[in-house]
Amino acid sequence: MTTRNATSPATAPVNGAKPALSARQEQTDFLKFLVKLALFVLIVRSFLFSPFSIPSESMQPRLLIGDYLVVNKMAYGYSRYSLPFGVPLIPRRIFSSLPDRGDVAVFKAPPTQEEDYIKRVIGLPGDRIQVTNGAVSLNGKPIERVRVADAIIPVTDNMRAAAQRDGTLPCFLPIYQEVSGGRDVCRYPRYRETLPNGHSYDTLDVYDGGPSFPDTTQVYVVPKGHLFLMGDNRDRSADSRFPAVRGRGIGFVPVENLVGKAMFTVFSTNGAAQWYNPLSWVSAARWARIGKGF
Repeated sequence: MTTRNATSPATAPVNGAKPALSARQEQTDFLKFLVKLALFVLIVRSFLFSPFSIPSESMQPRLLIGDYLVVNKMAYGYSRYSLPFGVPLIPRRIFSSLPDRGDVAVFKAPPTQEEDYIKRVIGLPGDRIQVTNGAVSLNGKPIERVRVADAIIPVTDNMRAAAQRDGTLPCFLPIYQEVSGGRDVCRYPRYRETLPNGHSYDTLDVYDGGPSFPDTTQVYVVPKGHLFLMGDNRDRSADSRFPAVRGRGIGFVPVENLVGKAMFTVFSTNGAAQWYNPLSWVSAARWARIGKGF
């Protein structure tokens, strides 16, 4: 008497191969993959690295509207502001460390703690900061400040869009045209500042002063657990020189509000790309800015 294998030849594994998955099994495995991927991205963005885009001119000339950065979230420790939507799972701040003067930091901006801002760290707790005729003093000593070649920034589509949104102008001096390329550009006085720790960076200081962006201020004493931050574009930066009023200033920023340290530019666009034209995605990219660090 002969016996038959319980598996028919049509479904029998060949050479020990696994049988084909059913459609339901494939869907289940795909959903599991998506869940694992989402958890991985959540962990990376919450605790390791996070993207950040530049929406304003406050950090010109180093950062331009349309730059996309990678932010190191491990640099200063973690708080509720490290997590998506500010979920209060972390009490106060853990593994906390202070930034160095000159770091470019991303943080939740006072008074609402809702918007991400990016500024340069100038003062640490206990420091005394004052601006006199555009020059910053740190603990009674002027920061080294040298006039260098003017900053020439091409006027781009995203600069025009931001100006229209904010009710301003793409250049806050008259627009110039480069003779060689025929492009509209903003041309600004530029200064090189060097902090006592050797950290150097370029700043813009266009106006001689005024009520909106004063070139001479009081002495600010940074409280314990707080930082004093300024934008490199001194005439278009709502920063620690001004009280914490939404859209006008941030005052002293609690260390707890830190999100991370800017590392490098991963992409940059001039805003001219059209979603229906893939070729414009390439032509709108500012390739020379990719990989630029701090």
